[in-house]
Amino acid sequence: MQRIDVLYFAWVRERIGLPRERVETDAATVAGLVAELAAREERYALAFADLASLRVALDQELADFDAPLEGVREVAFFPPMTGG
Repeated sequence: MQRIDVLYFAWVRERIGLPRERVETDAATVAGLVAELAAREERYALAFADLASLRVALDQELADFDAPLEGVREVAFFPPMTGG
């Protein structure tokens, strides 16, 4: 079990209703963490319904959903950024 700070940005934050929270997880990967979060409540399930519309960063480094969580202190979820 490890504790991780989870940050939510843009519409992810709006759907979940929190900018950040500390979670305890047994998940080995980002995908496992997403599954745990989505199982919590409908608002989480809605936020994580379409992983193709989400990006993730581990300790401020872009990562994939199959990335391991071992040693990670912070996970951030956000929509893809658009150039301007």
